[in-house]
Order: sequence, then C-alpha cells, then structure tokens
Amino acid sequence: MSTVLTIVRLRWALTWAAMRKSPWQTVGYVVSAVFALGGVVGLTAAAVFLGGGPATLGVEAAMLGRIPRIAMAFVGVFVTLFVVVIQVMIIGEGSTMAPGRFALYGIPDRTLQAGLLLAGLSGLPAIAGTVALALWSLAYRWMGPAPVIAAIVAAPLAVVTLMSLSKLVISLATLLVATSRGRNVFYVVSIMVFVLLCQVPNLVVNSGVIDGFGAADYFALFTPIADVLAWTPLSAAFQLPFDALAGAWLPFAGRVAVLAATWVVCFLLGVWCLRRERLVAGRTAGSGKTKGIGAFGWIPDSPSGAISARLVIYLRRDARQSVLYLMPLVLVVLFAMQSHGISAVVWQSLTWMGLFMLMCEANGLAYDGGGFVMQVLAGTRGRDDRRGRVRVYGAFATVYLVALAAVIFAVTGDWRTADGLALGLMCTLIGLGVCFAALGLAEVLSCVLMYPVPSIDRPFSSPQGRAVAQGFFPFVHILGSVLLMLPTGIVAIAVALTAGSAVLMWAAGPVALANGLAALALGVWLGGRLLDARETAIVRILDSFASLQK
Repeated sequence: MSTVLTIVRLRWALTWAAMRKSPWQTVGYVVSAVFALGGVVGLTAAAVFLGGGPATLGVEAAMLGRIPRIAMAFVGVFVTLFVVVIQVMIIGEGSTMAPGRFALYGIPDRTLQAGLLLAGLSGLPAIAGTVALALWSLAYRWMGPAPVIAAIVAAPLAVVTLMSLSKLVISLATLLVATSRGRNVFYVVSIMVFVLLCQVPNLVVNSGVIDGFGAADYFALFTPIADVLAWTPLSAAFQLPFDALAGAWLPFAGRVAVLAATWVVCFLLGVWCLRRERLVAGRTAGSGKTKGIGAFGWIPDSPSGAISARLVIYLRRDARQSVLYLMPLVLVVLFAMQSHGISAVVWQSLTWMGLFMLMCEANGLAYDGGGFVMQVLAGTRGRDDRRGRVRVYGAFATVYLVALAAVIFAVTGDWRTADGLALGLMCTLIGLGVCFAALGLAEVLSCVLMYPVPSIDRPFSSPQGRAVAQGFFPFVHILGSVLLMLPTGIVAIAVALTAGSAVLMWAAGPVALANGLAALALGVWLGGRLLDARETAIVRILDSFASLQK
C-alpha cells in the first residue's frame, strides 16, 4: 500500500513541479480549477431546481418518476463514452506517469496498476466529477432520503468506473495499435467519434424522426432501450437512485455487482497490458523502403522550399495532425445532415473551417521538435521558415476548401441561380479569408505560446501538463482569428441586416479574402521576426519538451 501511495504523491509532486517551472502552466491549472468549480456550481444549481419535484416543475408525479430514469440511462452512456474518448484524444497515457517509467524499480504489476489508477482518481477531473455527482443527489430529494443516499453512494462508483474504462482503453490502444498506419487510423477514429458524440443531440433533434411524438410514444420507444442500458457498466451507476426509490434492492445489488466486475476486468486487463508491453518493448519496426527524395524533388530548391518539403513529409507520417485531413469534410457532412434543405446552412460550414483546420500549426514548432533544431543549426532565417510553412498549409487549405465548395455546388444545385452562386462564392471566399487569417496568427503564436505534444511514435501519450495548455492555448488562437476578421464581420453584419443584399454578398467575399491575406502577410513578417529573436529560447523549450516524451 505504501508503494501505491508513493505513486500518488509522485503524481502531485510532478504537477507542482510543472507549475513552478512554467507560469503558463500555473495559469492553465487555475483556469481549469475555475472551470471545474463552475461545472460543480452549475450542476448543483440544476439539481436544486429539479429537486423541487412536481410542485416546482409542474409535471405529474407519475410521469416525473419515469422521465429521469430513462434520461439518466442515456446520460450515463453519453457521459461515459465522452469521458473515455476525451481521455484517449487529449489526456492519453501521461508520459511522465507511463508504466514504462517504473520498469527499473521492480514494482509488481498489480501494485503498479493500482497506483496508476489511484493517481488518476486523485486528479482534479476525478475529484470535481465525484463532488459534482454527489451534489447531483439534490435532484432526487423530492423522492425521499433513500434515492439521495443512493445517489451519493453512486457518485464515487461512477467515477471509478469511468477511470477504469478510460485507463483500459488507453492501455489497449497504446499496446495493440503498434504500426504507424494503425496509430493514424485509430487516432483519427477517436477524433471522429468525439465529434459525433458532441453532435448526437443535434442530429436526433434535427433529424425529424421524433417529430410529432407524444409522451406515450417517447416512453414506448426509449423505455426498453433504457432498461438494457441500465445493466451495462456505462449506465449502471446512474440507475441506483431509482432502484432505491422503488425499493428494488436486488437489482440495486446486481448493478453494483456489474460495476465491481467491470473494475476487476479492467484491472486484470490493465495488468495484462503491462506484462505484454514489456514483452514487445524490444521489438523494432521493420525498415521501410524509400524511393527518391520525395517532396524535395518537386518543391522549389530554396531554403523555404526545403522547409515546405520537410513539412509535407512530416504531415504524411504524423498521426497527431492527421485529423486535419478529415475534420473539414466531417464538418460539412454534419451541417448538411441538419440543414433541412436550406443550402445556406451547408455553406456556412466553410466559414468555420479555418478556425479549426490550423490549430495544430499554432503549435507547429512543438510538433516539429528536432526538425526545427536542425534548421537553427543550418542558419535558416525566420522568414524562410514561415514562408515554407505557409506555402504548404495555404495550398492545402485552398485546394481542400475549393474542392468542398465544388461538391456543395453540385449537391445543392446553387450554381444554377444567381443568388445561390453569390451565396456559395461569398462563403467560399470568407472561408479562405478565415483560413489565411488563422494561418497568419498561427505563425506568430507558434513562436510564443508553445506547449508539449506527444511523441510522433506515441500519439496517445501526454507529457505532464499538456492537457491544460492544449485546451487553453488553442482558444487563444480561435479568439484571435475571429478578431482579425473583424472588418469582414462588419460587412457580414451588413449583409444580414439588408436581408442578403446581392451587392453586399458579392462584396463580402473579396473583402474577406483581402482581410485574410493581409493578416497572413502580417503574420509571416512578424512570425519571422519573432523566430529570429527567440530561436535560442525556442530550442531550449523544445529540448525540455523532448525530455517529457522519452
């Protein structure tokens, strides 16, 4: 037990060390704590309101007793899947607390697995989640004391289940997805699952499937599904208050048994993953065959051209940035599924693309790692580096967005009418303008706001302190990109106020494109200057990031 507690103390010692080393990490943790506190307060306020029962909500007691049980069955599944995907996609298997780091200490597998699990349960997300779910018990106070007590008991059970499933999925992903191609596919699938989970409520509401349903129809459709979900680890903990309300203590015990069995299975599989990882640790991937010099053969022979060629090769092999290729297409498909035949809804997806396509480039030097160090040793100028990167990302974004615009024109048929043509061209040019502005800002922010990224060989790993920075710094990039497009925003508001004036629609596109190109030019110039001034400091930062990936 002392070893397990030592691992927990080590987890927090590393956290405090990261905060002392970097003021930005401290800011990130404070922001995270504020968001966690806000989530707890918001959920508590909702629980207090719902806890008023039929008298407060104006709903019959019989119906109000059935609705929460069905709703919580689906909420439990959604929350569990959401947390697991978030763990895989953002948090990952912390590199500093990875099992391989403890190989030299001879810690028994079961002890090490227990320590890593308890270390995860002692973190801010787990603590905030437990407190929030325990306070959610106030929503059941109108049902009597038994459901409230059951909800309080269910809170830590749910969090342990979430953490156990997350740890298992991460361990299996790290172990079983051994090839570079497999990592790319799995990483992209994880991102896509996350996006789809976020859009499930909108897709259901906007699909029209449940239009015209009455209360009896909802109960007939969802009750059997909820009954099945309530016996799965994804939702069992969220059903305990309703078993206590009905006095169904045998199902109550059965669901607790399902949760306990889930913990045991996850723990044993985690131990198996530890042992298996040691067995395959010595394996090396087969050497691949390289034909010619790749992108270096067709990109201009210049310093900036060499940067472009190297970046093209990196992007083809980098699972961490592979989502860049699919996210715009997924965004268009999601908007199309909710458009109800209104083409303007589909077209506006192009205007949002630039905000998300280039978030990785806002931390591009961290993704480059040792490649940038070689540039510094070769004496590459900052403006050549920025031009080389802009050439690749700008060309990619332009071709991708224009191709999507052509597909949308073909599917919607807007090319047949003048208004449709004006709408499509306006949104396409605004999308390009946003892409260029976001790219220009990325070339500046990547020189000053950097955070550690996982190793290219281990895209599911997470250097200590990365999760907070990854959530905070991209927000700065998105907000800054929006502010840079303020002139275009003024014209867009004018278009909306004039009910889609054709003249203004034809003018909005060129204004947006000019706005974006001006921001891009400024970003390349300023980014090049910052890179020249800070290249030594950036090399030191990248060296510290590399130490977290070992």
